[in-house]
Amino acid sequence: MKNRFITAALLTLSGFMAFAQKSTIGVSNPTVNGLYATTDIASKIIQLELTKINQFTVYDQFDINEVYDQDNTLKDNCHSRNCLVEMGKKLNADLMVTGSYDLLGDKIAISLKFIDVKSETVKYSGIGEFNNQESELQRMTEIVLRDILELEQDAELVKRLTFNNDPITSNKVGQINNSGPRIGVAMMTGNVAEFATRSSRKGGLGVAPVVSMIGYQFEAQYVGTENFSALGEFIFNVSGLEQGLFIPSLNILNGFRFGNAGWEFAFGPGFGLKRVGPGFIDVDGRYGEKNEYFGQEDWFDYASTQYADPNEYPEFHNNGFFSVPSIEEVDNEYTMENHADTRGRLQFSTSFLMAFGRTFRAGSLNIPVNLFYSARKGGGYAGINVGFNVTKSKKSVTTVK
Repeated sequence: MKNRFITAALLTLSGFMAFAQKSTIGVSNPTVNGLYATTDIASKIIQLELTKINQFTVYDQFDINEVYDQDNTLKDNCHSRNCLVEMGKKLNADLMVTGSYDLLGDKIAISLKFIDVKSETVKYSGIGEFNNQESELQRMTEIVLRDILELEQDAELVKRLTFNNDPITSNKVGQINNSGPRIGVAMMTGNVAEFATRSSRKGGLGVAPVVSMIGYQFEAQYVGTENFSALGEFIFNVSGLEQGLFIPSLNILNGFRFGNAGWEFAFGPGFGLKRVGPGFIDVDGRYGEKNEYFGQEDWFDYASTQYADPNEYPEFHNNGFFSVPSIEEVDNEYTMENHADTRGRLQFSTSFLMAFGRTFRAGSLNIPVNLFYSARKGGGYAGINVGFNVTKSKKSVTTVK
């Protein structure tokens, strides 16, 4: 009975010892392309991470160097299965591992394979793609090894280092240049319409409040993905040519284009020139027709006649001299302010433009159609414009120097 117990214990112990015995493994120098790390450094990283995993007995660099001393060709060129089997036999290892570290554009690809020396077959293999952070090569190697051996991973580490196939951005995607002519029509609103319809005798334009627009749009893409583009747009327009006017403007817009349908939203400042002069609008019709504009000259002509009688308006006469009153002296509800007036001084003007539209496509022909509103103090322009351009070729957004 005692002998049977001893025998069973020995068999159990030997079984545990056999189970606990670790496979020996050697590391052949991997290939390294496009990185600052050398093959020796990459090999040491693999050795270190295999040792930390604690599933193998890892031959260190001194053991490997003995094999390299016997056959120096193995140091830099032993990557094939046959060569790794031969090196493994010289090292008396159960497994051999090697692979490659490659910089591919914005990512680092690490590929590793384990060769079973006895069966001369590939036992494990795997690959990992990571963001270009070369200082993290060791952690990248850890991730690939743990993935190959199906060990638990640090999820946060994997998330931070793994390369994501994000939507193609402007430094990779090709762009279609949508620059081209634009034509349209706009209706003036608010005080802009008042200025347009006002008689030229009163410093207005004396035209209908609807004008044509003709111009050219220059477009530059600064971000692009499969379904989204961010654009810089520069639009030069001339308005009112059909009514004998020349009203130039320059708009600088930030545009966003969405999806295959080509929907677009844009906004940005506009710049132009206008003539302004002091005046007021008689909104109550106290001195003429309701909403009639009085420029400084118009008021002077009106007041020099209306208040000329010294008996009726003695406050404006002194020792026989008549002083033409200002509107502020006559009416404390009105005041002279700057208004658009062709008799005034030329100055810089600004506006804010918003546009929404869609680009229709017919083969290589693009037809952008946009509704827009150009806002300025007291009024603006609301309208529609249409353009066209022909896509001749696609060009890279960035140029590699």
